Amino acid sequence: MKLNIAVLPGDGIGPEVTCQAVKVLKAIASEFNHNFKFTNADVGAIAIDKHNDPLPEETLDLCRSTDAILFGSIGHPKYDNDPSAKIRPEQGLLKLRKELGLFANIRPVKAYEALLDKSPLKKHIIKGTDISIYRELTGGIYFGEKQLSDDGNVASDLCEYSREEIERISHLAFKAAQTRRRKVTLVDKANVLETSRLWRKVVTEIADNYKDVTLDFLFVDNAAMQMILNPKQFDVILTENLFGDIISDEASVIGGSIGLLASASVGDKYAMFEPIHGSFPQATGKGIANPVASILSAALLLDHFGLFAEADLVRQGVDKSLKLNISTPDINTKYDNITTGKVGEFIEDFINNPDDTNMNFTNIHLGQSTII
Repeated sequence: MKLNIAVLPGDGIGPEVTCQAVKVLKAIASEFNHNFKFTNADVGAIAIDKHNDPLPEETLDLCRSTDAILFGSIGHPKYDNDPSAKIRPEQGLLKLRKELGLFANIRPVKAYEALLDKSPLKKHIIKGTDISIYRELTGGIYFGEKQLSDDGNVASDLCEYSREEIERISHLAFKAAQTRRRKVTLVDKANVLETSRLWRKVVTEIADNYKDVTLDFLFVDNAAMQMILNPKQFDVILTENLFGDIISDEASVIGGSIGLLASASVGDKYAMFEPIHGSFPQATGKGIANPVASILSAALLLDHFGLFAEADLVRQGVDKSLKLNISTPDINTKYDNITTGKVGEFIEDFINNPDDTNMNFTNIHLGQSTII
């Protein structure tokens, strides 16, 4: 298969982790005789610094002309700490989602057996957790009309949803549930919000088309609590933009690190793949950023194009790295010399030598050849 992939590393640790994802995709292309072409472009704070625009037109044009987008992260303290900034890195990401019609964000959440002790939650609570969160991405309060009074003392953000916006992501969630454990949980606040009442009405109607899928409902505050008390009860979670942002970040504690969570943002024509973590500026350039979320986002990219064997091999490499403690400091307390690059190199080597399990641990932790 031939794929043209736009690479938007962005800010902070974005370039470091995205580099490892590209490395893994190149290994897949070599192993399976695919042709993947990668083209880099600016987005976020670095794009503001270079172009005075968080999403330059040339970056948007590139994204429109490629098959998929591999995204890193955006954000910088000089904007985070300045609420009065008129141009912000996040505007680039929101505009990109809107311009490309990326209305569905899909976030897998899995409790890895090798990392059950790393989570702040008890092992018996999280063991076996496997959730897919479907978050609506281009509507709601993030994109609604925003107002600030002339005296700066009153502000408002409009939360607005249409039937069409709810229907299109709901169908994706129900179809996903049919391939999993056949359960969809709608997370809303229908006891208070009119938009949530519309969500509940429309989703209930759509459920009639999927008789083999069970639909249940949770208010978002209860859902946040249940995510900690009993995450195994969830299969597919369907929710709106703001609630999905919060719930999916909360879910990161299940795996032990937000550095493990990948995501896909899809629309009718375009698709983008990115880790859910932020730019983590404190870690920039230190080699401690976990690249697994970015690498698993690359696996989702392969899934999107039907390259399931390739995606499965990437996930096998990630599983092996976690079992052998080839991990960055956020989840690795045993070794202090495993860098971002070494994790990527290990998974790259695994892809090139998937049948060779004679591991040389001394060389692994010296950062030399990982497979004999």
